[in-house]
Amino acid sequence: MSKAYESAGVNIEAGYEGVRRMKKHVESTRRPEVMGGLGGFGGLFDLSGFSYEEPVLVSGTDGVGTKLLLAQEMGKHDTIGIDAVAMCVNDIVVQGASPLFFLDYLALGVNDPEVVEQIVAGIADGCRQSGCALIGGETAEMPGLYQPEEYDVAGFVVGIGEKKHLLNPANVAEGDVLIGLPSTGVHSNGFSLVRKIVTSQGYNWNDSFVASGDTEKTIGEVLLTPTKIYVNALKPFLGKGVVKAAAHITGGGFIENVPRMLPEGLGATIDTSKWDVPEVFGWLKEKGNLSDRDLYETFNMGIGLVLTISPNDVDQVLGLLEEAGETAHVIGQVTRGSGIVLEGVDVE
Repeated sequence: MSKAYESAGVNIEAGYEGVRRMKKHVESTRRPEVMGGLGGFGGLFDLSGFSYEEPVLVSGTDGVGTKLLLAQEMGKHDTIGIDAVAMCVNDIVVQGASPLFFLDYLALGVNDPEVVEQIVAGIADGCRQSGCALIGGETAEMPGLYQPEEYDVAGFVVGIGEKKHLLNPANVAEGDVLIGLPSTGVHSNGFSLVRKIVTSQGYNWNDSFVASGDTEKTIGEVLLTPTKIYVNALKPFLGKGVVKAAAHITGGGFIENVPRMLPEGLGATIDTSKWDVPEVFGWLKEKGNLSDRDLYETFNMGIGLVLTISPNDVDQVLGLLEEAGETAHVIGQVTRGSGIVLEGVDVE
């Protein structure tokens, strides 16, 4: 390898080793439409076999924010890739698109092949969960920009949907019902606030946190729980016209994200007593002295996805979600006006 480049802090051989290690994980996500293999200048995906009348490609890109710092400080890198995939695929599936392929971007201070493999293994896991192929990406070693133990990871997904069946706020009407799908915890938003609370209270990530019953976990383990992927839950409804619109509850919580799936002139009323809020949010509220407004404008509060459907379709939708392994809840309805009303909490 180039001694000059090595003297600048870049280990090309470690990069080769990282690629070798990740190949089996990439291969595990392969779909029949994938052309070629890992290592080309671009990933190839054949669309000729699809039979859409008016196909629309839907794309999304995202990262996992400062949740990365928690993974780095704990030395646990095998789930953060799931978060990267989830944040992207959840954003396109709520528009009515099925994910096709994913590309990742990984930047590191030092290219440690073992760490790279763990991160990519998580990305591959997320891709398998969402049915999309990992067809390429970039691993960049950037000493001077990142400290040796630091890295950043982001992703890009492309999905496909039938134009006339895309989920759209224009489909929503007054009186429609809101269905909430549970989250797995904090997901990947609000971690700057989470980290401030934990550090300001003098906690360590390895301190005990009783998550439920007698099951004891550490604070870090609870907070690193991967973002839930909702692709399989929504697949039975894509292209069917039953689900009218949907919202991925990410940064901005309920207050920002629910209105994004509603047309002008309509709002929503949500009954917060209709689901069990995970214990971690009560813990954050107490330790951080947070208001209900803080919570519902920052976190998902136990609901990661909200669907809008006709009142006539409630039983059908709940039944299909149950078959998909989801415990969904009727949490509210669409109303005339603007913004949302959260019953049972004080967000004024």
